[in-house]
Amino acid sequence: MSLLEVSGLSVRFGNTEVVSDVSFSLQRGERFGIVGESGSGKTLTTLAISGLLPDDAVMGGTITLDGEPLPRAERAMARLRGERIGMVFQEPMTALNPLMRVTDQIEEAIRLNIAHGTAQIEVPYLLEEVGLELRHGDRFPHQLSGGQRQRVMIAMALASRPDLLIADEPTSALDLITQRKVLDLIADICARRQMTLLFISHDLKAVAALCTRVAVMHKGRLVEAGQAMSVFSAPKQPYTQRLVAASRFDFPPLERPAFGANLLEVDGIVRDYRQGGALFWANKPLRAVDAARFSIATGECLALVGPSGCGKTTLAKIIAGLDTATAGELRLGGTPYHGSDLPRTLRRDISLVFQDPFGSFNPRLTIADSLGEPLRLEPGLSRETVRQRLVESVEAVGLDGSMLERYPHEFSGGQRQRLAIARALVTRPKLLVLDEPVSALDMSVRGEVLALLARLQADFGLTYLIISHDLDMVHAMADRVLVMEAGRIVEEGKPEQIFANPQHRLTRDLMAARLPQVA
Repeated sequence: MSLLEVSGLSVRFGNTEVVSDVSFSLQRGERFGIVGESGSGKTLTTLAISGLLPDDAVMGGTITLDGEPLPRAERAMARLRGERIGMVFQEPMTALNPLMRVTDQIEEAIRLNIAHGTAQIEVPYLLEEVGLELRHGDRFPHQLSGGQRQRVMIAMALASRPDLLIADEPTSALDLITQRKVLDLIADICARRQMTLLFISHDLKAVAALCTRVAVMHKGRLVEAGQAMSVFSAPKQPYTQRLVAASRFDFPPLERPAFGANLLEVDGIVRDYRQGGALFWANKPLRAVDAARFSIATGECLALVGPSGCGKTTLAKIIAGLDTATAGELRLGGTPYHGSDLPRTLRRDISLVFQDPFGSFNPRLTIADSLGEPLRLEPGLSRETVRQRLVESVEAVGLDGSMLERYPHEFSGGQRQRLAIARALVTRPKLLVLDEPVSALDMSVRGEVLALLARLQADFGLTYLIISHDLDMVHAMADRVLVMEAGRIVEEGKPEQIFANPQHRLTRDLMAARLPQVA
């Protein structure tokens, strides 16, 4: 008997059916993947299985676990989620409690099925299992990097030793080394515990590396299913063929503008944080950035790569004026600053695309209001001009201008990332700092967005600082690459040089952790 049986599943909002006649089954211990673009119905399918559909959703069809229909009562379903179904959500910052330390949140998950007295034993084991140190357990979610928060979510999902683990984009925020470790970890745990995995992702390489069977969803329907290697090596449906082709980054070479004088100079930047908690740590600062020194020429695309927690995002925030360096100096167009003292007249010259698009939008503001906020730095713009700039920005990233009156929660993860890019472009900055700009985008959209960035760079003379875990994207976009470890720049060079002949141990590890192409 199958552990999970989904038969004729449909999800409807009003008169709109967004998931139609989806059927599949999962055997105990099987690793099953669902791939597709944002809005294809992948996440809604998993929400239906876990009983977390919105109140206004109408579900049809049947879902059984070990031959028993899933309960409709929320209390019974909540107990089932705690005991037999584990969930790893796509955006950990919105799923974690911002007022609780990591240890407390993992212990809360453990107490659902394990006596309180064993929680202190289990938490260190779970932290170690997902690659975190004990000190991370004393921190709050906002004190962790995006990859570290995702690992906390995985630890919480594994705490109750579920029969079925549903993972919705669990590696989208992870660096290559950690991604490979997490994929290997999930595979190992599934094998040891005979745990069934339902893996949702738009990363075909991750699905191919982890799953034995795969289903492809498009516009709410399953269009192709079978053994993962067969589906990816010889796709039968045109939609699957397009996804596989897009995963290879097969797009025309990007034009490179001629470089000008240095736009940004980073001179010995240091950032220390005081660590709270026990007296042992009271006077021992955490050095997030350690003497970073480099420059970016006008029109250049510089990539900064490294594992989660190495200081990439902290450095980006200092450059964008959202944090202040402990030591060192930055110069933007020759004007010195140290971070948050960036003059107001220069703030429009730097835009930042955050890693977590949902957390960077105010949920109470429409997209038009959120995208229009940066234009306050440009007084004197008429309402018509502002509206035109907003429409041009959202259309440039592949969305429709009619979406401006919606709220952030009405968009999929990939759509929110595109809106974050549109907001960064609305002031037409000189320097665009992109923190994982395509990590949440569909495979079929990534090439279009990268080509768009290249075209904007040529048209407006933009300069890019790209922070990314995706070495394929870095190789396609960057003129120069910096490799960062523990706050330090450990290697620098052109992509073809670094990737073909890496000199530093970390760079070699990153190259070794790259997942193979799906076909």
